[in-house]
Amino acid sequence: MMLFLDTGNIKEIKEAASWGVLDGVTSNPSLVAKEGRSFKDLLKEICTIVDGPISAEVVSVEAEAMIKEGKDLASVHKNIVVKCPLTPEGLKATKALTSEGIRVNVTLCFSPTQALLAAKAGAWCVSPFVGRLDDISEHGMGLIQDIVTIYRNYRFKTKVLVASVRHPQHVIEAAKLGGDICTMPVAVFKLLVQHPLTDIGLKKFLSDWEKQHLPKG
Repeated sequence: MMLFLDTGNIKEIKEAASWGVLDGVTSNPSLVAKEGRSFKDLLKEICTIVDGPISAEVVSVEAEAMIKEGKDLASVHKNIVVKCPLTPEGLKATKALTSEGIRVNVTLCFSPTQALLAAKAGAWCVSPFVGRLDDISEHGMGLIQDIVTIYRNYRFKTKVLVASVRHPQHVIEAAKLGGDICTMPVAVFKLLVQHPLTDIGLKKFLSDWEKQHLPKG
């Protein structure tokens, strides 16, 4: 499974990348707006930190404008993946962009039928939002299972990017179901490495070592 960070914050990206396990970055208009800087400049800097897929979302709502914007974003760097919403206009744009060799992340997916259409339009990946489904008492991970099954049945190459991840259990369940990618905020990313027994064990190892190597007077 590929692990992505869902952020536009350079400090967070640098910290996660320093672990050596970060595969890519996703962003959206809300995350980018928080940074208060040029979108293209931000993308260029992210691409110097992480050598992997960097998703950049269009903000247009009509296909023609999405295509123009998507081409412009893709020209920033070879690692840019253009994000288009899962709407009829977004599907039109996805088909047009992918036909020109531009990778597209079809976002805001909430149903298996939407995911099927994204794959048929040639999407490089589709982003089902599990956390937002859980918020309204639907089964977010059930959607992942449905999409993975459908894609395997018909050998679609579209990757399943599990988004709106709220906690490590989402990551575990996505990995068990065969999700290709999991994107998450830095807070969840940091929780993946944490366990109290690791901390206790390390503390004891170091304490025992120090007892055996005290200076002899």
